[in-house]
Amino acid sequence: MARVTAWPMPMPIEGGLKRRISRTFLLQAAAISLAAVVSVYLAATVIKHVLVTEALRLEAEYFWQRRAGDPAFALPDTRNLTGLLSRVGGGSQLPEGLRDLGDGFHDVPSGAGLTTVYVSTREDQRLHLVFDGERVNELAAYFGVLPLIVVLVVLYLSVWLAYRASHRAVSPVTWLAREVNRLDPDAPNAEPFAAQHLPVDADEEVRVLAAALAGLAKRVDAFVERERNFTRDASHELRTPLTVLRVAADTLMERDDLSTPARQTVQRIKRSTRDMEDLVEAFLLLAREGETGLGVNRICINDVVDAELEQLKLISADKPLQVALRSDCRLWVTGPDRAL
Repeated sequence: MARVTAWPMPMPIEGGLKRRISRTFLLQAAAISLAAVVSVYLAATVIKHVLVTEALRLEAEYFWQRRAGDPAFALPDTRNLTGLLSRVGGGSQLPEGLRDLGDGFHDVPSGAGLTTVYVSTREDQRLHLVFDGERVNELAAYFGVLPLIVVLVVLYLSVWLAYRASHRAVSPVTWLAREVNRLDPDAPNAEPFAAQHLPVDADEEVRVLAAALAGLAKRVDAFVERERNFTRDASHELRTPLTVLRVAADTLMERDDLSTPARQTVQRIKRSTRDMEDLVEAFLLLAREGETGLGVNRICINDVVDAELEQLKLISADKPLQVALRSDCRLWVTGPDRAL
């Protein structure tokens, strides 16, 4: 039986595993960065809309309580907070942006951004507490941007260190893949997989895999050598008896006392011997890896079938068997005629 094995051509290794790991780390860093940015933004929003507003509300309640006991209690006036007191319906002395504000919290545009204003009313007096928008932005920066920078620096540093560690862990595997890709199937060399040739940072798993690959390369090399020996010995052992038959048939054909039926029989023997020689040579060529001795051309299947039927007539001459070939068209294929 002929066996044909197709070895794939070595393909260049472009570090696909390293690329996938790098992409994974980048996506992870991007996702965590996005989550950090959103979290810090939400934290800044909480600082502004929860802490600041709650502080203003408590400040207003404290002012009204102290004002009730001391009508001369001073309005809040600090670097960040300014209090304005006016009568209901008489806010002409207030800044223009504060005159039409009702009770509650308001964001008023100013040169430093949005200024938070809390308005509360007691009897006929109205209190405006104005919290400086610039300080709100500074607080958001202190409690938002600065922690974000620290988080991102720590994140990128940890991702870079993890990438370096994974790169060192994957490098021996990539090296093994590259060496396997360089193996010649006809003459596999197990020397590159020896322990002394492995990368210095190879782990125990990589060393076990390299040892297994070295054993496999040796087995493949031994198999290829046995196959070469077999084809060489089979070629000699199969061709020798066929040569003897062909020479004996030629000798018989040279005899003058050979009858016509006997001469036809010898001709058939010669033709069968020649066919066997071609068949043996084709099988041996098919058994050799990478052999190109079989020519490829166009073959008519009708002629092949007709030739086989002629051979069949010699075997079935004394049997009640009738064989006829009917061809409505001629079938052509492309391939090695000797193998077919």
